[in-house]
Amino acid sequence: MGKEITSRAADYSQWYIDLVKKADLAENSDVRGCMVIKPYGYSIWEKMQQALDKMFKDTGHVNAYFPLFVPKSLFEAEEKNAEGFAKECAIVTHYRLKNDPSQKGKLMVDPEAKLEEELVVRPTSEAIIWSTYKKWIQSYRDLPILINQWANVVRWEMRTRLFLRTAEFLWQEGHTAHATREEAIRETEQMLDVYADFAENFMALPVIKGRKSEGERFPGAVDTYCIEALMQDGKALQAGTSHFLGQNFADAFHVQFTNKEGKLEKVWGTSWGVSTRLMGALIMAHSDDDGLIIPPRLAPLHVVIVPIFKNEDELARISAKADELVKTLRAQGLSVKFDNRDTHKPGFKFAEYEMRGVPVRIAIGPRDLDNGTVEVARRDTKEKNVMTFDRVKTDIPALLDDIQKTIYDRALAFRTNLTTRVDTYAEFKTVLDGKGGFVLAHWDGTAQTEAAIKEETKATIRCIPLDAPPEEGVCVYSGKPSNKRVLFARAY
Repeated sequence: MGKEITSRAADYSQWYIDLVKKADLAENSDVRGCMVIKPYGYSIWEKMQQALDKMFKDTGHVNAYFPLFVPKSLFEAEEKNAEGFAKECAIVTHYRLKNDPSQKGKLMVDPEAKLEEELVVRPTSEAIIWSTYKKWIQSYRDLPILINQWANVVRWEMRTRLFLRTAEFLWQEGHTAHATREEAIRETEQMLDVYADFAENFMALPVIKGRKSEGERFPGAVDTYCIEALMQDGKALQAGTSHFLGQNFADAFHVQFTNKEGKLEKVWGTSWGVSTRLMGALIMAHSDDDGLIIPPRLAPLHVVIVPIFKNEDELARISAKADELVKTLRAQGLSVKFDNRDTHKPGFKFAEYEMRGVPVRIAIGPRDLDNGTVEVARRDTKEKNVMTFDRVKTDIPALLDDIQKTIYDRALAFRTNLTTRVDTYAEFKTVLDGKGGFVLAHWDGTAQTEAAIKEETKATIRCIPLDAPPEEGVCVYSGKPSNKRVLFARAY
């Protein structure tokens, strides 16, 4: 299998694009800025969905589905939300095409089929969902509403990159309604914890939990919580957000309920989401110049068995033993493939599964059968060991656990090494331009300073870490007093 991947060190951006395509994850579609997620890429996304969906349901949420189209008047109801997404909105204005009389076989918009009200193709679903909640909520007995939907959204991005930023992408979005402020804040924080748990324990991706600055908040939110991760090029990637909406959408859509005392109150809301951008994070955080490195808990295929044979008799002998291994490992809940294709040589197969990031590869040849052993190779460290058949049957689950932990530990060590505390603006710029990564620095809390730093360095405040201890200091830019360090980085 020809790899032809640009070196990560030579051109990180091209390395990423090459890897997405060579690992058969996705490709650009004929629609500008959109992608085709190929079966192998979608199988990883399905594993993410399954894990997250269980976590959502374990915390009391249920799934529903709301329309793709949002009437423009509803979209405009919450002013900040509408303004925040306006430049990215696709609009449906007509509902029919007709033959173009001037060009045979061509179609044109039928001017008589103009919609009475234009429809926004959802960039996010708060408007359509809160207009629905108004119909569902009358009494405190109707609360809380804890709903999630798996859907697609459209944000008409001008600069796109597979998985990281596309005009259409897949995601989940949770939208909840509560009787009290305290309950809504608990929900916001709980879902942030769910995302952090998923990132660290499934994606093997260490994250920092924090709150966004006012300038980086979700449009229409009172407060935005996020998890931030560091990619191997030293840039940050926002891996998930959870928003406390206060009563902003209840105000916009007049969503009220009668409390236990019989008085009318406005509902409190939250929303939270992650998207196929997580696929980009998974690739960039762990992979190398030989292909993907997928944590076992998200790997579509845990183990591949490759036979090494010269003739059909050898393949028949190996197949008997391989089938036994497949049956035993599958009984332990593992996904296993025996690749007995005779159209490709073992070397091609080794490279193919290395590119696809399969955590464990087992090779079996005639000599292995005679010795009662196999060669076991792990994708993360590329270590190879000889193992007896009996050990393979019992030790592979533990090996997969070790691979999961090793991938996480490596990512954590990388992040720790690329997290730097600075006290001056000169240090700040030197670290960004040289070392890269996360920079912990004092900030005076003003939007003016935040904007000036972004303009001059292209670094943004990724979050105000939730675990950051109080620390008196002065802002690296303005010299004004500050009582806490915040997390800066250049980001995707």
